Amino acid sequence: MLKSQKEIDVKSISEKMAKAKGAFIVDFKGMKVEQVTNLRKKLHAAESEMKVVRNTLALRAFKSHPAAEKAFTNMTGTNAIVFAFNEVVGVAKALADFGKDVEALKIKSGMMDGEALDDKKIKFLATLPGKDQLRAQFLRLLLEPSTQLARVLNEYAIKNGAVPAPAIDADAAAPQA
Repeated sequence: MLKSQKEIDVKSISEKMAKAKGAFIVDFKGMKVEQVTNLRKKLHAAESEMKVVRNTLALRAFKSHPAAEKAFTNMTGTNAIVFAFNEVVGVAKALADFGKDVEALKIKSGMMDGEALDDKKIKFLATLPGKDQLRAQFLRLLLEPSTQLARVLNEYAIKNGAVPAPAIDADAAAPQA
């Protein structure tokens, strides 16, 4: 590999690391080409990218990112960096789910918001609900008190002789996750 190509690779890794909200180092040794292609497709859907890197070039690129340099000290063997550009939790889920199906994929370490993630933290991240699911839960939480208030007011009106209003079904009115 030419020196100019190495410099381009280091610059590319450094730029992607600057854009990413999080990153993971994965070992893909033993995976078939079709499996790697499927993983890349799943990661693309999660707004992330997997880049196979040479360890020395990655370590050189991490020098301009102290948090990454501290988090990714185990750069031995065949490695790829998975850059999470949008939602780190979604990428952790995609990697964990794919790792259940393909045992050859090993998540070595990760980084999110400048903090190193070990194996336990990555597994915990993979169990958290995604951003859309959290939004739906929040909206349901906001909807519930007003629904209960409407029910109480309706019962009070019925008690005082008013014609009952149609029943409100909170489950049907709530946004679906």
